[in-house]
Amino acid sequence: MPQRAATIVGGGIGGLATALALHRRGWRVEVLERAPEFTEIGAGISLWPNALHALAALGLADAVRALGAVEATGGVRDLRGRWLSRTDNAEVARRFGHPLLVLHRADLLRVLAEALPADCLRPGTEVTAIRDPEHRPVVEHRAGVSRPDLVVGADGLRSAVRRTLWPTAAGPRYAGYTAWRTVTGPLAGPPAEGAATWGRGERFGFTALPGGRMYCFATATVPEGGGSPGSSPYAELLRRFGSWPDPIPALLAAVPADAVLRHDLYDLPPLPSFVRGRVALVGDAAHAMTPNLGQGACQALEDAVTLAHCLDGGGDAARGLRAYDLVRRPRAQAVARRSARLGTIGQLSWPPAVLLRDTAARLTPMRATLRSMTPVLDWTAPGDRV
Repeated sequence: MPQRAATIVGGGIGGLATALALHRRGWRVEVLERAPEFTEIGAGISLWPNALHALAALGLADAVRALGAVEATGGVRDLRGRWLSRTDNAEVARRFGHPLLVLHRADLLRVLAEALPADCLRPGTEVTAIRDPEHRPVVEHRAGVSRPDLVVGADGLRSAVRRTLWPTAAGPRYAGYTAWRTVTGPLAGPPAEGAATWGRGERFGFTALPGGRMYCFATATVPEGGGSPGSSPYAELLRRFGSWPDPIPALLAAVPADAVLRHDLYDLPPLPSFVRGRVALVGDAAHAMTPNLGQGACQALEDAVTLAHCLDGGGDAARGLRAYDLVRRPRAQAVARRSARLGTIGQLSWPPAVLLRDTAARLTPMRATLRSMTPVLDWTAPGDRV
């Protein structure tokens, strides 16, 4: 049987994971990335048990775990620093097979890239057109033309593949709040526990990275495209959160002033299908979601492993792609809706609503919280290792 070929548009986490999943099932793959190198813009990333199950299917779980940090406990606090809820990571691991792991996004991307043959990675290669998706796709790009059996759109929130082949689909929608992300320098005494502190229309979270560093993230309800004129992201972060409960002021003091990223947050209205002809969407291109559940990359990894499984066996590719859509679309869109709901709750600003939210969180037992997470975290990779 001739070797099947796949062109993956986009070299982020979802694109590289998909390329690796297909490569290990015998596909000839190429990853077209318009940036001059394969790198990840961002700070920390949370990998929940479902993501680690996907990485285990790719044979990378141990390599990734060696680069990350596992906290014993974490949870949610109020503006006075009092705990509203706690999460025991050992119990997460017991229930779902893996703990919550935190590492730098660039480290995860590097592990994925190094697992692929170097000659299939094509940075600086922007796609300019995709034609005939229903039969044998033609992909035009800066390096020439590709005629693969399969095209995978893994080019993110503002996906050119989605825009081209799903022209009537709604574009990204603003979630109503913006986010800051950063990593501290090494701390002599980093916090033993991670936490998310809920305020009124604002949140600030932190969690451990290897080497005594902490990944910090914050959100605030502001108009789209806002920001303080003449103020740097770090200055705005310090102004908003510099007087919040310990250890937040000390963490901000350990952040390099030029190392804060600020981005408005968006999600994607549900698509009617993740597939058109011989083209499939994965990751943010298919189901961009807010980061409230820490599931964006996790769902992209699930996509990659599931797509390769559905296309396994050399049968009808159209049937395999339909199976991928039927399996992945309901789940990923449900996770996106859940993340949006959690963001709405976390961003509440009306004092009576905030009081009700915090009281409900305080009265909810940890076992109930973990039980509520089961639909998201209780996922295992289909089939055998790829």
